[in-house]
Amino acid sequence: MKLATLKDGGRDGRLVVVSRDLTKATEAGVIAATLQRALDDWAAVAPKLEMLATQLEIGAVPAQRFHEHDALSPLPRAFQWVDGSAYVNHVELVRKARGAPMPESFWTDPLMYQGGSDAFLAPRDSVRVADEGFGVDFEAEVAVIVADVPMGVSVAAAAEAIALVMLVNDVSLRNLVPAELAKGFGFLQSKPSSAFSPVAVTPSELGPAWDGGRLHRPLLVSLNGKPFGRADAGADMVFDFPALIAHAARTRPLCAGTIIGSGTVSNKAADGGPGRPIAAGGLGYSCIAEMRMAETLVAGAANTPFMRFGDCVRIEMKDADGLSIFGAIEQCVEPYAGQNA
Repeated sequence: MKLATLKDGGRDGRLVVVSRDLTKATEAGVIAATLQRALDDWAAVAPKLEMLATQLEIGAVPAQRFHEHDALSPLPRAFQWVDGSAYVNHVELVRKARGAPMPESFWTDPLMYQGGSDAFLAPRDSVRVADEGFGVDFEAEVAVIVADVPMGVSVAAAAEAIALVMLVNDVSLRNLVPAELAKGFGFLQSKPSSAFSPVAVTPSELGPAWDGGRLHRPLLVSLNGKPFGRADAGADMVFDFPALIAHAARTRPLCAGTIIGSGTVSNKAADGGPGRPIAAGGLGYSCIAEMRMAETLVAGAANTPFMRFGDCVRIEMKDADGLSIFGAIEQCVEPYAGQNA
């Protein structure tokens, strides 16, 4: 089953069921007006939405053309958004970039931060910043949305709480990160609004690509129309999603609709190194910061700039037949001139 939230002039949009090939949609309002309402009673509502999805595939219900540009993020706002760093290779490289040591515990205990969730960007919205000198970067990730999770949940039980899977662009302002982290209190200004894929997908819809905790497909990233990354989201993921959920719920329950991010998808090179650009025969990168660190390790200096006004990123994942699974996040960086702009 594939679900999306269409723009309707309100903050939370309206829920639709989307066909497997992302060409059609049917209204789901008679079952649940919004995705959050569906998640609040997921055990009862999900089977009804699944039946609607089946009817959509066989043409038994009214349908409309689905346009990704009409979609908000599946949850336009959420009660909670926490992002892990499941790909420890990425954490190691980015910390090297700012001269920070890598604690050994990062390989055994997930790193996680709580981001702003009150206003996510739509998947085709611009990323608006006041100053491109902030060091605008994209971070291509996978995320899950959970149903209610009790405090102290086991890893096995956490797996059963995964309701939906989607993609993320976790926008980062790299040049603001060091000063914020030096205060010892985490990210705030350096992590503006994130965006999620047009469509969220149930794990069962992913078939063999989903192993219960990891999504084994390449995450395709392009920058200004040129291939930038195609890292395998299932490889080098040290902590799977059930482990991340259990970590987040160790001392508190997670309400239905909580979003858990994987962190930037990152693969090591075959020789154990930081990976190579696509142009050099590698799998590339899922963020600019990682490419800059690889350049520094190889050539002694970073050559790739962070995003500038007018630059555009595209993030997508395709199935074994080459069809888009979640639709595409496609965002360009634009100047923000104030609240009346």
